[in-house]
Amino acid sequence: MTSTLPARAPGAGGVAPVALLSAEALRANAAHAPAASGPNALAADAWGHGAEWVASVIAEMGGDAATLDPAILYGLPGAHTRPVMSLRGRALGTKPLLRGEGVSYGYTHRAPHDTTVALVTGGYAQGVVRSLGNRATVSIDGRRHRIVGRVAMDVSVVDVGGAPIARGAEVVFFGDPAQGHPSLEEWTDATGLTAAELVAAVGSRAERSVIA
Repeated sequence: MTSTLPARAPGAGGVAPVALLSAEALRANAAHAPAASGPNALAADAWGHGAEWVASVIAEMGGDAATLDPAILYGLPGAHTRPVMSLRGRALGTKPLLRGEGVSYGYTHRAPHDTTVALVTGGYAQGVVRSLGNRATVSIDGRRHRIVGRVAMDVSVVDVGGAPIARGAEVVFFGDPAQGHPSLEEWTDATGLTAAELVAAVGSRAERSVIA
C-alpha cells in the first residue's frame, strides 16, 4: 500500500528516486526496541522516516515512538534489526563507454576497458552523497554495479559491464542486506557520515513512499 506522504524534489525524467519505507519492518523492530537512552526517535522528522507516519504506526501498537531506541527502531547498522528505509531509483538508459573515455563532471573516472554504463535516477539532491562516486555500488536485477564518476544533482552513472539493463529497471542504492541490497553501512564507510545523517538526508530530500 502506498501512503499519501508528500512527494519531494522531482527527479530526472519524471521518475523520481523513492525512499521506500517498510511498515512491516517498523512494526517488527518496535516490538524489540528498548527504551531510548539517547536521541529522540522522532527528531529530524523521525530521522527522515516521517515523524507523523512513524508516530501513528507505533501508536496503533499502543506505544510511543519518542520513547524507543531509534537505531533499533529504524534498523540502522549494528542494530541487528531490519532496515525500514531503502532508496530506489530507475535506469533511464544505457550507452557504450569506450576505454579511456571519462564519466560525469571532471572525468574522475575513465574506463579501463570498453564497457556499458547506465544513467540512473538519484543524485545529491535526493541524498546520494557525492563522495559515493567511484566508491559505492547499487543493485540492479540482483547484481551489484559500481557508481562511477561524480554523482550529479539528480542522476548517477553506473558501470553495468555486459549486463542487459532494461529502461526503467529498479536500482537499489541501499536497503536490506539480507535481500542482497547494498547496506547503509557501506555508505557510512564510503562517506564518513553517520547512518543517522544519511537516512535523515535521504528521507528529507527524496520522494517517500510506504509499503505495508
